[in-house]
Amino acid sequence: MYHSVAVEEEDPYQLTVSPERFAEQIAWLHRRGRRGVSVRELMRARAAGQDDRLVGLTFDDGYADFARYAVPILQAYGFTATAYVVADLLGRANDWDVEGPRKKLLTVQEVTELAAAGWEIGSHGLGHQSLPGLPAAALAIQTRESRRALEEVVGGPVTGFCYPYGAVDLPATQAVRDAGYDYACAIAHSPLTGRYALPRCYVGDRDGAWRLRAKRGRHRFRDTVTELRRNRRSGR
Repeated sequence: MYHSVAVEEEDPYQLTVSPERFAEQIAWLHRRGRRGVSVRELMRARAAGQDDRLVGLTFDDGYADFARYAVPILQAYGFTATAYVVADLLGRANDWDVEGPRKKLLTVQEVTELAAAGWEIGSHGLGHQSLPGLPAAALAIQTRESRRALEEVVGGPVTGFCYPYGAVDLPATQAVRDAGYDYACAIAHSPLTGRYALPRCYVGDRDGAWRLRAKRGRHRFRDTVTELRRNRRSGR
């Protein structure tokens, strides 16, 4: 789980990875025989039992620096990724981050060009609003309308959703499913973990090879625990 790839003097939310560090992290994956892919591709490969060496790479919020810095580095290794963009804020800035620096978001034209080049574009809602606690009508608007708007921009289906702030509850997962998405990304492992609340591993600017190995191990351990709990509840 990435957000911004850029050079920032201030990063109070620890959402920014420098281009140099990002290049090191992607090179580390490549050396280990891994290939970074979009979540759309990862889900298809998993369904076919062919996901063993794949790593889903995600970029939340749709920052403009994704196209400027991340894409060229990923392309150099033959990697792809998913960018989750905020449908109503294309071409604007991350005003929801009160304490952080203002960052430009991808424009409509940039999103269109990325999609045409094969990059997966997913929805991050309409205005980066947290979904838990919203009434059913508001949930439907956030999920369905953001998908409709983005499909007009990319000229094709938008099948992935990412919960703003990683915040998710059962009604939110149901709204995403009902809106026609194929999957949705959360952050933490939880009782909701599954196709509509996929857990992810945060990657930051301090993460070198040792920390990446440790995070991968911790993530796999939590996957195992989640699966055991799910089996116990189902009586398997």
